[in-house]
Amino acid sequence: MTVIDFTAFIGRLATASGDTILPFFRTSLSVENKNTGRDLDPVTEADRAAEAVMRRMIKDSFPLHGIVGEEFGSERADAEYVWVLDPIDGTKSFIAGLPIWGTLIALMHNGTPVFGMMHQPYIAERFSGDGGSARYDGPSGKRKLSVRRCASLAEATLFTTSPRLMKAPDRAQFERVEAGVRLSRYGGDCYAYCMLAAGHLDLIIETELKSYDVAALIPIVTGAGGIITTWDGKPAQSGGRIVAAGDKRIHDEALKILNT
Repeated sequence: MTVIDFTAFIGRLATASGDTILPFFRTSLSVENKNTGRDLDPVTEADRAAEAVMRRMIKDSFPLHGIVGEEFGSERADAEYVWVLDPIDGTKSFIAGLPIWGTLIALMHNGTPVFGMMHQPYIAERFSGDGGSARYDGPSGKRKLSVRRCASLAEATLFTTSPRLMKAPDRAQFERVEAGVRLSRYGGDCYAYCMLAAGHLDLIIETELKSYDVAALIPIVTGAGGIITTWDGKPAQSGGRIVAAGDKRIHDEALKILNT
């Protein structure tokens, strides 16, 4: 069985999760904080309901597959095929009524992400990739995604979700890169990676990511011709400190600064 056999099923997962989430968006829903400290790590009924729906569908269709999800943990994480789910990536934007969040669905084969989708049901946009190509499907139609060329940091647009999420030493290194770019913006979560794949920005630097934050985005970025690694240049699917770029030249330049 090849990854192409799963594409229609992934589309059904996205539809089901979106149908579950949308009734909660821009309503007065309750928000819990998963973090015991001061920093907010929100979770809502929409997060849990959407992941539960996707888990049931996966178990019904592929009972031998593993599942790793943000809200309900891991089952059979050592299986040949493992689904990695983040029902709402960008929950802080979700609870603020901003439509820059999405459902992340990744399919891993022997530990490598081979297909990923980001679905934004409110805007009705889907970004998907298999590492060899990447695609957009939304209100403006369907098209292939391709990163843009960017020769140096001085020409680059940089995104991060928020420097406040970084530990102090990492934030200091990030600020060194930020000082050299043409434009930096904060926010976006998963949407920033999709905009990188679509050729609208050039560089993303993050820290403290989990596997479910990034696994689905790897085949989209690489399928569009980009590169995504950890700060030390290793595979990114386990999360941690992440650098994504549309052009290898600025990826190399950013890594050099981050590791100096």
